[in-house]
Amino acid sequence: MNGDIHNFFNIDGAIVSALSGILPAWALVIVAGLIGIIALLVFLVPSQLATIWIERKLIGRFQIRYGPNRVGLFGLLQPLADAVKIVGKESITPAGVDKWVFWLAPIVTFIPALLVYAVIPFGPNLILADLDIGILYLISISSLGVIPVFMAGWSSNNKYALLGAMRSVAQMVSYEIPLVLSIISVVMMTGSLKIGEMVSFQADNLWMFLLQPLALLIFFISASAELNRTPMDIVEGESEIIAGYHTEYSGFKFSMFYVAEYTNVLAVSAILSAVFFGGWLSAPILDLLPAWLWFIAKIYFFFCVFVWIRATLPRMRADQLMGLAWKFLLPLALVNILVTGIEVYMNLHPLLISFINIALAIGLVAGWSELIGNRAVRNERRQYIPVVPVVR
Repeated sequence: MNGDIHNFFNIDGAIVSALSGILPAWALVIVAGLIGIIALLVFLVPSQLATIWIERKLIGRFQIRYGPNRVGLFGLLQPLADAVKIVGKESITPAGVDKWVFWLAPIVTFIPALLVYAVIPFGPNLILADLDIGILYLISISSLGVIPVFMAGWSSNNKYALLGAMRSVAQMVSYEIPLVLSIISVVMMTGSLKIGEMVSFQADNLWMFLLQPLALLIFFISASAELNRTPMDIVEGESEIIAGYHTEYSGFKFSMFYVAEYTNVLAVSAILSAVFFGGWLSAPILDLLPAWLWFIAKIYFFFCVFVWIRATLPRMRADQLMGLAWKFLLPLALVNILVTGIEVYMNLHPLLISFINIALAIGLVAGWSELIGNRAVRNERRQYIPVVPVVR
């Protein structure tokens, strides 16, 4: 059933085969790419409206209120009304800005968000570019996200925007390191940089979240920081620096930052689904649904998890956020790589690896948290100097 439905939706290959005798090879590559881009936009454009509605509705429920419920049935047309409103707003360019950089930043911020989807497999053959270095490509593209943020803050001629941009550089560089290290352990386990082969490895063994639970935790926390989502959104920090790097943006230019954020969240959810949760794979009992539908369902599930965390946890301080990356995630990621290398070298059974890594993750997270917490308490006590009033 899965294969029949999947072949039916593999329109790209059928069109290219039909045109192979008419167009030259270079034109066929362009046609195949355009079809893939159109298919990707068919998924992303409705997803933008859907994710905005889901987030506002879920946060409303978490805060014991209804959320959007006026425009359309259950408020479903509220994101569309917001889009029309924000496009109609005046786009102001403040005096003193670096205009070219100021105008380019919203466009540049959207490009890496789209390029990530090129190597994400929605099914066994549903992928735009099945690169041999898929994970390396993902890491490289994701690291470009700091550039438009810094461009926006630097060009805005606003000290709050500049402060938000500098925070972004510190945060994203800090969390990029444990994020990459968490992926390395998965690459060592699967023996491949291709995301499709990582999914195939999970089909023959256990899903990766059982084999690499600590890598999953490190990746999830680091990705949340890369996305600038609450509780790690010190880059925007409305209570401290107005709105951070996009303080001076309005109208359509601001909407580009807004849309790019949701596109990135969906991309991270897709990476989580493919690398750690079996991608398009499903339980044997539920195999009647097509593979691409399972993958999209997992994407939306993890998006809801990000919303849940945003509605639950308060924003961290800047020193707490940096300490979490360098004092907690980085040492755990290095230990996880060491243990994974030993397990791969000894060629242990997947079930044994799962038991070892789950116990290791629980022990390391609990023990290292206790160690760091006690050290922080001792430092606070050492720095505290009681003030004794002088009686005259």
